[in-house]
Amino acid sequence: MSERKKLHPASVLLTALKELKELIIPVVVLLFLGDGEGSSIWRYLPLAAIGAAVLFIIVSSVVRWWRFTYWVEESELRIEYGLFVKKKRYIPIERIQSLDVSQGVLHQVFRLMKVKVETAGSSQGSKSEAELTAIGIEEAKSLQEAIQREKRRKKQVVEQEETSSYEKEEETQAFYRAHFTDLLLLAATSGGVGVVISAAAAFLSQFQEVIPYEAIFEEASHFVQLGAIFVAVSAFFVLLFAWIISFILTLLKYANFTLRKGEEDLIIQKGLLEKQQMTIPFNRIQGITVIENPLRQMLGFCMVRLESAGGAALEEGNMNTVIMPMIRKKKALPMLSELFPSYDFAVEFQGAPLRAAGRYMIRACLYIVIPVVLVIVLLWPLGLWALTALLLAAAYGYMCYKSAGWHIHEGQLAIRSRSLALHTSFMQKNRIQSLELSRTWRQRQRELATVRATIKSGMAGKEVRMVDVSSSEAKSIYSWYGTKKRE
Repeated sequence: MSERKKLHPASVLLTALKELKELIIPVVVLLFLGDGEGSSIWRYLPLAAIGAAVLFIIVSSVVRWWRFTYWVEESELRIEYGLFVKKKRYIPIERIQSLDVSQGVLHQVFRLMKVKVETAGSSQGSKSEAELTAIGIEEAKSLQEAIQREKRRKKQVVEQEETSSYEKEEETQAFYRAHFTDLLLLAATSGGVGVVISAAAAFLSQFQEVIPYEAIFEEASHFVQLGAIFVAVSAFFVLLFAWIISFILTLLKYANFTLRKGEEDLIIQKGLLEKQQMTIPFNRIQGITVIENPLRQMLGFCMVRLESAGGAALEEGNMNTVIMPMIRKKKALPMLSELFPSYDFAVEFQGAPLRAAGRYMIRACLYIVIPVVLVIVLLWPLGLWALTALLLAAAYGYMCYKSAGWHIHEGQLAIRSRSLALHTSFMQKNRIQSLELSRTWRQRQRELATVRATIKSGMAGKEVRMVDVSSSEAKSIYSWYGTKKRE
């Protein structure tokens, strides 16, 4: 593939739309600034600024498309690009670990793909080494074939059939495919209501200078005076609407979820409006976490995600990748054992000692002591009912105590803990970046300690901890990890 290639002309539209989306809020602000009276020329300056910005975005998108070329030559993927200054990027083929592809709505209309080039160097962050915004499906296959051909030539491996990974993928059965009924349960229990509400609040806060919030709140206060029933009904419909939005977004995100296993990596396909294909090399996997929120746990379901050393395959805004969005736990564990034979998932956890139970319960109550006191003072004597919240918090703390546990099996450390959802993390000793043992003065009195294990996840590390393990057991965990230096 020594012939130079260009992106599809539709990339001009995709790039321009991406840039224009970031201008929405500034444009709204400028429009309201220019909404004055009179015929002064200053009234039209905001409109002129908006027009100039839009024109610049369109022209720069065309220039970027015109100057962008890519090709494979001398065992390198070569890219030339730039707006004002022409830049060159040469990526050695042997460093390329995967090509992650996705299709947004416009990509599907024009039968195009967005390709992200993943290298070993991409593990230092979530940004890919290079990105081809819009190329044809056949061109994506040709690029994949060219890279695979160069890799085979470099390794001097002779294969009778030279087929692309796309073609191999079609011949291979899926290792795991999410059922639609499971996805419905996933969407119904996703807990994304808070995310939707906070995102809406953050968006509306950008217009606090424009929208008359004070007048709106004043009008709303008249309705609040109608009674608690009105407030409760209003809150119910707000939460219902947010849940419906969260339900739809989750279904669109995980629709057609398929997991395939290759010799050196896992391949994930998902999405309805935006179709994605992500490749996760096994050598980037740092740990495996099984997540069960209370409702899913009661129903026997869980979610499985991988902690990765980084790269564009990460979920947006997270340092992990979901490989099983919703599956029965008794089915997930045998499948994980088949995927990762070096891990042991059938473990019996050693829990926290009985003397730690009170500490778990007290910690849970401390978070709500101040709000409970304020409610009691402001709403005396009815506010005394707020004391029931302390009982609920204590029950939650006891549940966290019962959930906590650890287990060591040869070269693996497993830690289980609960925030609201139950998290069970499995880590190989050679993937643990650091292990820390700490004790507060109160823990010393009760012969307890906290163990923190850190694994690499994205640009930063992810900490997994077991709180209030007995001091003797904490020392045994620390000694187990210390043998890493002598192995």
